[in-house]
Amino acid sequence: MSDPMRPPASPHRPQAESLRSDPSRSRAALRTAVVWEVLQDALDRRVKATGRQALDVLDTGGGSGNFAVPLARLGHRVTVVDPSPNALFALERRAAEADVADRVRGVQGDVHGLFDVVERGGHDVVLCHGVLEYVDDPAEGVRNAVAALRAEGVLSLLAAGLGGAVLARALAGHFTEARQALGDPDGRWGTGDPMPRRFTAEQLTGLVEGAGLRVGAVHGVRVFADLVPGALVDTEPGALEALLKLEAAAAELAAFHSVATQLHVLGETGETEEA
Repeated sequence: MSDPMRPPASPHRPQAESLRSDPSRSRAALRTAVVWEVLQDALDRRVKATGRQALDVLDTGGGSGNFAVPLARLGHRVTVVDPSPNALFALERRAAEADVADRVRGVQGDVHGLFDVVERGGHDVVLCHGVLEYVDDPAEGVRNAVAALRAEGVLSLLAAGLGGAVLARALAGHFTEARQALGDPDGRWGTGDPMPRRFTAEQLTGLVEGAGLRVGAVHGVRVFADLVPGALVDTEPGALEALLKLEAAAAELAAFHSVATQLHVLGETGETEEA
């Protein structure tokens, strides 16, 4: 994987802003850089395969547009489905401020009732980020996301990782809660846990394969970012760039998937061209 902070050349989109350079050079970049990198590569492959500069992207649970607006700035058409009217209002305002309102559409709904608001089989790329943790039936949610794809398309799936939560509770001295999360079927550490559900990499890849997709890649997200003291990253010269490179290097290694705060799975349907 290349450096998440490196803006790549985009000869087929000379005016486009790269997703890799979209997250600001701040601590926030640590939480998203790996996903942006993988998503950029997937988009580049789909643009090349389809011959279309503008792809149709569906962002389920896309909220206020953290991914949708940068995608639209790249020239893609993005539909955001989210149950929150407030989030959709913020999305509309954010898209207008970025001058991409004509390429971003927000509709109220959720992944279980997805086809009440969007068409089946009409999208090149579907994002399902931070959704499966909250739905009643994760398998149905993934099946619906896949059904929204065209015959050849890409699913970007991001969900909370079990191992990261266990490690975080243990490092905070909450050993009983860490053990509780390990044995809980939903990966919760107790009644006060704000996260309804967490996953292992095997569970997520099983959901993707069960919905008929091929797993193209699995990455651990925020392997170290949530454990490193913020003061160190903010004050030590070069620390942010070094930590970003470390995150990128560890993200692809299966050994670190078990301790990542989040897990990202790229699912592909049809025959896809290798990068």
